[in-house]
Amino acid sequence: MKPSLAKGTRDFTAQEVSRRKYIINILQNNFELFGFQSLETPSFENLSTLTGKYGEEGDRLIFKILNSSINEAKEDKKTVMLNDFQRALEKPFSSESLTDKALRYDLTVPFARFVAMNHGQLTFPYKRYQIQPVWRADRPQKGRFREFYQCDADVVGSESLLQEVDLIQLYLKSFSDLKVSVTIHVNNRKILSGLAEYAGITDKLIDFTVALDKLDKIGKEGVVKELLEREISQKSIDKLDFLFSQSNDALENLLQLKEKFVGNEIGLKGVEELEFVLTQSLSLGVDMQNLVFDITLARGLDYYTGAIFEVKADEAQMGSIGGGGRYDNLTAVFGVKNIPGIGISFGLDRIYLVMEELGLFPEEATSKMEYLFANFGGEETLEALKLIMQLREKGISAELYPENAKINKQFTYAEKKGIKNLVFLGEEEIKNRTVTFKNLEAGEQKTVSLEEFLG
Repeated sequence: MKPSLAKGTRDFTAQEVSRRKYIINILQNNFELFGFQSLETPSFENLSTLTGKYGEEGDRLIFKILNSSINEAKEDKKTVMLNDFQRALEKPFSSESLTDKALRYDLTVPFARFVAMNHGQLTFPYKRYQIQPVWRADRPQKGRFREFYQCDADVVGSESLLQEVDLIQLYLKSFSDLKVSVTIHVNNRKILSGLAEYAGITDKLIDFTVALDKLDKIGKEGVVKELLEREISQKSIDKLDFLFSQSNDALENLLQLKEKFVGNEIGLKGVEELEFVLTQSLSLGVDMQNLVFDITLARGLDYYTGAIFEVKADEAQMGSIGGGGRYDNLTAVFGVKNIPGIGISFGLDRIYLVMEELGLFPEEATSKMEYLFANFGGEETLEALKLIMQLREKGISAELYPENAKINKQFTYAEKKGIKNLVFLGEEEIKNRTVTFKNLEAGEQKTVSLEEFLG
């Protein structure tokens, strides 16, 4: 059988792994610089932990794990199994005898589960970062995979809007360090709730936000069509038409909302919160070209309750490369109330694609072997191995070509592998305590003393 990859997954070459580590190291350093501590959670969770947290569309994308007992079922259980499968097709989350585990969909819900289980031992506000893979049964396309990494930073146990301001700083510093020019789009779910109340569609809030969240993908006409399909009246849609023609002045747009939200408590609260975040960010020197109030930003996850963020690369067409928001009620679904939270995520895979497209990876982002020692056989091989050991003790990468092959073959190996220097330690060099090496990038060859070579 011809080998193949599962759809939506990838193998990573040595260069790709090195470049991914380069991104991760920058993010990890900044997470710790901002006071976050690391956490890891299992790759799969109880299905009940995940379902109902991501909205109807999100729930459909959860990868469920077939119970191991299904594989051990005896012949007389086949009819029961078939009935279970039929029920699972009709109601995907109803048949626990088929599946009660699932691969994690994101890192936020498992984090909320962790906090709910361990809140008595945690010091609040609790700041954690997490860099691990997640899985979604999505349709693979450019920048969208079924297995991908998220790099999250979350704070729980604080209602202070200064957390929003700090996370904006974390985004801007991290992308600045990566040399990726970005725009952070911000909104507030309370504003969206206020808009639903203003348009008389409070009972259709989820339908409204799910459709609005697709604006950048399907345009105004597509959003209007979906709103109608979700049984939102044309009259309500007309009241919301101003959403599609916002000015570039965030504070001016907020002032317009204040006028429309007179007597609308939740809407005014959202405007007040967002105004604070924007003005504080401005005071800290954030360029409003990099921080945009996007009133149509909805983010489809049901658990957001306040500020929401989405990060887009300025010089590449890649969709969002980061996102997040406030989720003040998430731990409540696990029986632990009054633990507010806010978090952001960096999309490692999409950031990689953007940096690759724009040629932003520095040379040091690709690890290369420093020295390849040519294999001459006999005593020379043993002396080469001794020298290689000394280099490795100094933290310098080196290896010996395994066979006493023709020198051209050893040259070709070094060039194809991207090794920087080819070392010749022959009989003459051993007698004179010297080392001859050729820099394969510059094409220069020189002989130096053994002491000079080891530095």
